[in-house]
Parts: sequence; C-alpha cells; structure tokens
Amino acid sequence: MIIKVLLITAALGVALLVLREKAGQREASRRAAGLLLVLAGIVAVLWPELTTTAANAVGVGRGTDLVLYLLVTVFAYTTLATAQRIHRLQHDITVLTRELALSRPARPGDGEVPARAETGSAVGTGSGQEHP
Repeated sequence: MIIKVLLITAALGVALLVLREKAGQREASRRAAGLLLVLAGIVAVLWPELTTTAANAVGVGRGTDLVLYLLVTVFAYTTLATAQRIHRLQHDITVLTRELALSRPARPGDGEVPARAETGSAVGTGSGQEHP
C-alpha cells in the first residue's frame, strides 16, 4: 500500500511539472499526451490487473512486460528527438554566429592578438643578466 501512495504522489508531481511548463499552441498536444501518460500510470498503479489484460490483448504475457516495452520505446524516441534537437540548435547557433560576424565591421582592437616579444629580448631571461 505504501508503494502505491509513493507512485501516485510521484505521478502527480510529474503532472504538475507538465502543467507548469509554458506551452504554446504547438506544445498543447505534448502537454495532453503527458497528462494522459500520467493518468494511465495512476490507473495502472491502482488497478494493476488492467495492465495484464491489456498485455494479453496485444499478445504480451504479462502487464509488467508491456509496461517495460512501452517505456523502452518512449525512452528511445525521446533520446533520438533530443539528439536531433541539439544538433539543430547547434546548427542554428553556428549560422547565427556567422551572420553576426559578417554583419559587424572589424574595429581596431577587437580580437587582435597581442604582439609577440622579439627574439633575444630580455623578456623571460632574468632581467637581462648574462649567462656564461
């Protein structure tokens, strides 16, 4: 019984995070899917025999196996979608950086490398002391 309370509390916490996230028109479907997933999780915790019934309906032996398969699928999708989004953002940053660099004229003193010390100077030789 304690595990059910903990799992339902965790699911409600996830629901709060889903609702708290600012969502535009495009994100409304993701928010609805997230809330449906939370609701399905709460139903599965309260009535675990329903997962076995659903698993048998689709040809899986146990409800826990079905839940595992679904979680692995969702994890793989989320991982790939996140990787693609990161790649797209990196590309966008590169394009914006190039456009910004080309739109600003170079000014004296911007990004110039300091002049190097001449060869044979007293820099780094112990203030000009002679060596035998």
